[in-house]
Amino acid sequence: MTETSQQTAPVQETKPGEPIWTSGKRKTAIARVKTSAGSGKVVVNRKELEKYFVIERHKNTVLKPVQLVPVSSKYDFSVNVNGGGLCAQSEAVRNGISRALAKLDPASKVKLRDEGFLTRDAREVERKKPGQPKARKKFQWTKR
Repeated sequence: MTETSQQTAPVQETKPGEPIWTSGKRKTAIARVKTSAGSGKVVVNRKELEKYFVIERHKNTVLKPVQLVPVSSKYDFSVNVNGGGLCAQSEAVRNGISRALAKLDPASKVKLRDEGFLTRDAREVERKKPGQPKARKKFQWTKR
């Protein structure tokens, strides 16, 4: 008789004053998020959030998980993001902050999962094929 046991990955234990590191990805953008005790401030690439993401939609994308979880006002988020465009970067930062909040407050993980913030969007740009002008586009077909 064999027993099936579920093996789970060990939870990373952090000391009370130690920051939590998480990462988020979207397309080719990668965000590394350092979460430490603070007042709810978000800094992206050593700039204030409002100075880095000047378009309102990008700022709202980053702040959605912070507004969803009440515990987040006790923490500061320092983010280093590179690659991709501003839209992909903002979604990578959102993914990284959401993962950090899920580690800090396991009760909020369900809310974040329901909103889709913990799921990495795996869509990437399709490569260009030889004999075609683009990934899917074909040259015009001539009969004669």
